[in-house]
Amino acid sequence: MEKQLIVAIGREFGSGGHEIGERIAKQLNISFVDRSMLDEMFSGNGKHKEQIEKYEEDVAKPFLHKHVRGFTNSIEENLAEAQFEYIREKAASGESFVIVGRCGEAVLRGNENLVSVFVLGDMYDKIHRVMDKYSLPERDAIEKINRHDRKRKRYHNTYSDFKWGDSRGYDLCINSSKLGVRGTAEMLCKYIEDVRERK
Repeated sequence: MEKQLIVAIGREFGSGGHEIGERIAKQLNISFVDRSMLDEMFSGNGKHKEQIEKYEEDVAKPFLHKHVRGFTNSIEENLAEAQFEYIREKAASGESFVIVGRCGEAVLRGNENLVSVFVLGDMYDKIHRVMDKYSLPERDAIEKINRHDRKRKRYHNTYSDFKWGDSRGYDLCINSSKLGVRGTAEMLCKYIEDVRERK
């Protein structure tokens, strides 16, 4: 039986990290996990899933929730913990997969089968990727990038013991602008396979 492989990808918005993750999963023939995990977590309850999607990868607003004996009424915190438990259970099952975001590299830190990567990009390339993907003018694309990155940083730093994008928290940080999405995915596949062979 082939040894388990888990690839956790953190990414800047517009860096192509999501597509890179999809390409890696396809090339290595392993499953791909992103916000689609909500489909599995709330299978058969589409209405509930729709209501809760807006709280995904977000943190609770100050003064709008409370903690009592280890429990919280915060939808954001409860959803985050449910997703972290889903990720832990998936890893414990022995399945190989690529996970994008959701603090995967922090939740599974210490797992010997984990390879963690952070994907960044040059601002010019990120802006034009977002402009093309969402049909936005440049100013709106910049605003969207900054808004999403602030949200990701806040979420990660709330639930992790290391800072979002800090190279010391990942096995590898890579700028996708240098090789493009396809080239970056190919290079990472080679890196991941070499790491697996050495373990």
